[in-house]
Amino acid sequence: MKRLHGIVASILLVCFLTPALAGVSPTSVEGATTIDTAKARELFDREVAFIDTRKDSDWDAGRIPGAIHLDVKKVLSPETLAAEVRKDEPVVFYCNGKSCMRSSKASARAVSWGWSKVYYYRDGFPAWKAAGNPIE
Repeated sequence: MKRLHGIVASILLVCFLTPALAGVSPTSVEGATTIDTAKARELFDREVAFIDTRKDSDWDAGRIPGAIHLDVKKVLSPETLAAEVRKDEPVVFYCNGKSCMRSSKASARAVSWGWSKVYYYRDGFPAWKAAGNPIE
């Protein structure tokens, strides 16, 4: 019986703790507007700047057309962002979807650096592609 309880406890731990440990991006970022794919497409059609915060290999594998690559871990800084987008212009940050933390981190940084029209595209490139939107 003790063994059965141990097995059940192990299963419960795996089921409930694994998602938390896997890393799920926040649903919102203070000071930024969280957007879905339809809103991202609307902003894309309005030629708003899209910042791809992913690593080089993800960028090389495909991206939203016209996106600017500023890897959040290696390149993104107040200076590199300012070279691409003025602080009063809208800007969209994206990465690899809900399991990726890069766009939430980038959005939070941009807000803290003074950008006032920050859009956090939480669903990111996978949702963009799945919706049949253009990619390059």
